Amino acid sequence: MTFRFNTSRSRRLAVAGASVAVAALALTACSSGSGSDASESPAGEEGFGDLTLQLSWILNEEFAGEYFADSMGYYEEAGFSSVNLVPGPSTGVAELVSGTADVALSDSISVGAAVANEGAPLKIIGATFQSNPFTILSLADGGDIATVDDLKGKRIGVQDSNTTLFNALLAANDIDPSELTIVPVQYDPAPLVNGEVDGFMAYITNESVTVAAQGLDTTDLPFADNGLPFVAETFTVTDEQIANNREMLKAFLVAEIRGWTDALADPEEGSRLAVEEYGADLDLNPENSLAGAIAQNELIVSDETEEFGIFSISDALQASTVSSLAGAGIEVEAGDLFDLSLLAEVYEENPDLIAYMG
Repeated sequence: MTFRFNTSRSRRLAVAGASVAVAALALTACSSGSGSDASESPAGEEGFGDLTLQLSWILNEEFAGEYFADSMGYYEEAGFSSVNLVPGPSTGVAELVSGTADVALSDSISVGAAVANEGAPLKIIGATFQSNPFTILSLADGGDIATVDDLKGKRIGVQDSNTTLFNALLAANDIDPSELTIVPVQYDPAPLVNGEVDGFMAYITNESVTVAAQGLDTTDLPFADNGLPFVAETFTVTDEQIANNREMLKAFLVAEIRGWTDALADPEEGSRLAVEEYGADLDLNPENSLAGAIAQNELIVSDETEEFGIFSISDALQASTVSSLAGAGIEVEAGDLFDLSLLAEVYEENPDLIAYMG
């Protein structure tokens, strides 16, 4: 069997996402897609019109919840004529500030960098991944990096765009960079498989899955469990959208919650939708897709989401995210990065949506 790697998977998490030439901060979001025409009141007969959702990656299983929301008619029931799922890779920052997207699935690193360094008027209003998927991937019969101390003396493959984040991992664990060797790599984990490096900066839901699918025993050192617990796959919008199109955004969140509730309950169908329908032209590997769908569900749920609902970001998780960003050299306050008031209103008005576990 031939295993295909998503060779640029980790680029979108680059802190270089701040290089979005937010020179366009003369924000044109006021002319943004569908949202600009939405009413401040709930959708009436005319509804909210069309919405453009910028995805962070290709149309694989990562967006199973969106596929359910679309195919099951949840977007339509929420008042949208259509929701255009625009594939990445992209941090979504440029699309949001230019007004070509109404909502973007992004990450707190890219958004935080744009807010802190460029003054981008953006807010995270919810997060699919309560726990970020970054990891140091190693082979069990090779580097076998199971603890941060195991990094010492090892050759670690790190992509240029992820160097800052990797250094933040070291700083969070009081490890001096001189105690290991950083090897510049691209996004294909072949150097790990070939023994050129002992560890490889990867995604638990992607490279870890594809390497294991080759029959190799692997070991993961998740960033989220080792000093960098930040949220990812964030629903990000402009301040202008929140001010002018609040009810539209809340309706969108309702549809998303319903879609991801289905995806959590049925990862097999979520994977099938990716492989056979939404990503049909990508030649996705069905086995790897299903494994990825199952793995990512573990990042979506937590004790807090069971109590407060999916996409919730508690005060504690906001604080830990901000601390993680600071470790990566990105200084931002929680209030500058998050606005969870819309999600709170959604669950207050629709308390039944909290029970995603059935």
